[in-house]
Amino acid sequence: IRMSRAAELERTLHDEIPLSQAMGIRVAAYDGSSLKLSAPLAPNTNHKRTAFGGSLYSLAVLCGWGLLHLKLAEAKLRKHIVIQESDIRYLLPVDSDMLAECKLEEKAFERFMSMLHKHDRARLSLTVTIEHEGRTAVEFSGRYVVYG
Repeated sequence: IRMSRAAELERTLHDEIPLSQAMGIRVAAYDGSSLKLSAPLAPNTNHKRTAFGGSLYSLAVLCGWGLLHLKLAEAKLRKHIVIQESDIRYLLPVDSDMLAECKLEEKAFERFMSMLHKHDRARLSLTVTIEHEGRTAVEFSGRYVVYG
């Protein structure tokens, strides 16, 4: 069932956020508490033949967005998800295909769901990392607002 949700997420990303399709973003893995999104280097390069910072940022934002989208779908909730605030650190150049991962902290998610049920609006901070050759190349933290 999780892979069908992953395929559904990929379709949603490509249909509702066209940039994700242009970037070649794919769902690489989802296990219920962690989401991995991948993107090939070729359509996301800069003048140095490494991953463009904007592509790394977009992949990270969408990884957090996607994990939240999947968890809300599992709770049978259809809500709007927007990024409110973010911070990103580019630690190493990435000269190969990109893989972003967002892991959910259960306690934080439980508090988020409680607020969402109570106020029909809630915020959740998520962290996304992009690894390169076994080292963290990008650290992203974003605060998402869910409403509607």
